[in-house]
Amino acid sequence: MQTFKKHFIIKATPQDVYAALTNPEIIALWTGEDAVMSTTPDSEFEWWGGDICGKNIEFEQDKKIVQEWYFGETETSLVTIKTHQDKKGTDLEINQINIPDDAFENIVEGWEDAIVASLRDLLEE
Repeated sequence: MQTFKKHFIIKATPQDVYAALTNPEIIALWTGEDAVMSTTPDSEFEWWGGDICGKNIEFEQDKKIVQEWYFGETETSLVTIKTHQDKKGTDLEINQINIPDDAFENIVEGWEDAIVASLRDLLEE
């Protein structure tokens, strides 16, 4: 099992970044797919038509999201997303633990090339 931790700068407010990660209508804009998302702890979520799915654990408005991502039927990975005000916008901190070894490269690529790149495309227009 592996861990991915990285900071990304997004030229938008922490409130806008948080909304883009928690509002299903905004998630659909940057993923191009319908999304299931709620800020209610213990609710299920789905992004990209279920390619990323799991359970919502904890929320701190405009600051923190904690989710459990599912891998297959038995493996789970804990994802903590934090937004910090930065002079250039938002410092988006990603910390994902317990990533299966065979999924690690895809997860890193997904964060960098799909999720963060799509958020930047949407929010930095």
